[in-house]
Amino acid sequence: MSVPQPTAEQRGEEILAVFDTAFGELLAADPAAFRVKFRKMASSAFAFYRGTACLFYGDLEREQHGGPYLDDRTGRVWIHGDLHAENFGTYMDAQGRLIFNVNDFDEAYVGPFTWDLKRFAASVALIGYTKALGDDQITDLVRTYAAAYRERIHDLATGAKSDEVPPFTLDTAQGPLLDALRDARSLTRFGLLDSMTEIRDFERRFAPGGGSIELDAATRYKVLAAFDGYLETLPESSLTRPDSYRVKDVVGRRGIGIGSAGLPSYNILLEGNSDALENDVVIYLKQAQTPAVSRHITDPAVRGYFQHEGHRTVISQRALQAHADPWLGWTELDGAGQLVAEVSPYAVDLDWSDIDDPEEIASVVADLGRATATMHAAADDESGHSDLVPFSTEGAIDAAIAADEEGFGDLLVEFAHSYGARARADHQIFVDLFRNGRIPGL
Repeated sequence: MSVPQPTAEQRGEEILAVFDTAFGELLAADPAAFRVKFRKMASSAFAFYRGTACLFYGDLEREQHGGPYLDDRTGRVWIHGDLHAENFGTYMDAQGRLIFNVNDFDEAYVGPFTWDLKRFAASVALIGYTKALGDDQITDLVRTYAAAYRERIHDLATGAKSDEVPPFTLDTAQGPLLDALRDARSLTRFGLLDSMTEIRDFERRFAPGGGSIELDAATRYKVLAAFDGYLETLPESSLTRPDSYRVKDVVGRRGIGIGSAGLPSYNILLEGNSDALENDVVIYLKQAQTPAVSRHITDPAVRGYFQHEGHRTVISQRALQAHADPWLGWTELDGAGQLVAEVSPYAVDLDWSDIDDPEEIASVVADLGRATATMHAAADDESGHSDLVPFSTEGAIDAAIAADEEGFGDLLVEFAHSYGARARADHQIFVDLFRNGRIPGL
C-alpha cells in the first residue's frame, strides 16, 4: 500500500519542525550564521540535501523500522552518518602518507549500515540530476556503487589482507581521486601558514582579519585551559616532542562549514616539530554537534558510551579512519564537548564540477563504493572499541547481503530515485519558506 504524500504546505510544516529540533538553540544564538548557511543551502537541491541530515533521518525512521539486510549486528555498526558524494577527499595520515578517503566525521555514530548507503545513493541521484543524466544512467551509477561496495566487503570478509586491498594513495588511485591527491601534494605547510599568520618580533602570530577574531583575556584563558585538557586525550605516539605543544597564539574564527553554523570555534597556533617557523602547526577547537542520526538510535549502550559529542566524534573518526590525524583529540569548554584537530595543509575535497563524462563518473562512484566498504570494515572488534561493536562488521554485512544478492542493488536504486525526487521537491519548499520569512528566528 502506498503512503499518501504530504502537500507542500504540510511538508513545509514538517521541515520547520525538524529544523526547530535540530537547529533551534544554535539559530537563536547566532541567526546571522544561519542566514549564511541557509543561503548556501538554497543554491541547489544538493546543497540543501548536504545541510539536512536531520530531515533525512527523520524521514528514514518514519518510513522504515528495521528493514532488509539489518539484524542485531548490521543494525549497529559504526557509520559515517552523513555519507554523500562530496564528503570524500584527501588527508595525510599519521604515517605521513597522503590518503584519499571519506572525510568529515561530525555526524558519525553507531547504527544501520544501510543508512550510509542510502544517503550516498540519494546524493548520486541528485548529482546525476544536476548533470542532466537520465534516470537509467542514474540507476546504472547506483548499481555500480552497490556492486563495488558488495565486492569489497566480500573481499575483506573472506580474509583478504590489507596489502591486497590497499588504500587510495598516489600509487594506487586513478582519475579524479589521483588528481585530488596530486593537488594535495602540491600544497605546503608554508602556504597554509602564509595565508593565516604573519611574523611579528621574530615569532609567528595569527594575522588580523580573514575571519579571525581577537579574544578577550577571559576567553583566551578558558581556551588555553581546554587545550590542556585536550593534550591528555592524545595517543602516546603523538607526544614525541613536548615543545610541539607550546602555544604561540589563539584566535576565534568565523566562516566554517555549512554544517557548523552557530558553533563556537577557535584556532590555536603551535610550535610544531622543530624551532623552525615553517613547521608551526594550526589546530582548531570546535564545539561538536549532536549527530542527526543519534536522535533515531535509542540503544542506551551506544548513548552511554560517549562522554560528550567531542569524544564521540574523535572516537568515531579513529574507529572509521585508519591512521587518523595524530593531532585528533577532544576536550571540554564551558561544559560543551569540543573536537580538536589540525587545520591540514593537505586537505583537498573531491571536486565534482569537472567530472561530467558518464564513464568517468561511474569509475569514481565505484571507487567511493570501495572506500565506503573499507570504512565500514575498519570499525569493528579489531578497532580498539570492541565493547561497542564486538564483532567483525565486514563478516556480518557480507552475510546479510549474501542472503539476497539481487535485492541489494534494487534497494539502493529505488531509494535513490524516490528520495532524490523528495529532496528536489523539499529544496523548492525550503526556498519558498526562507524567501517568504517563514523560518522562525531569521
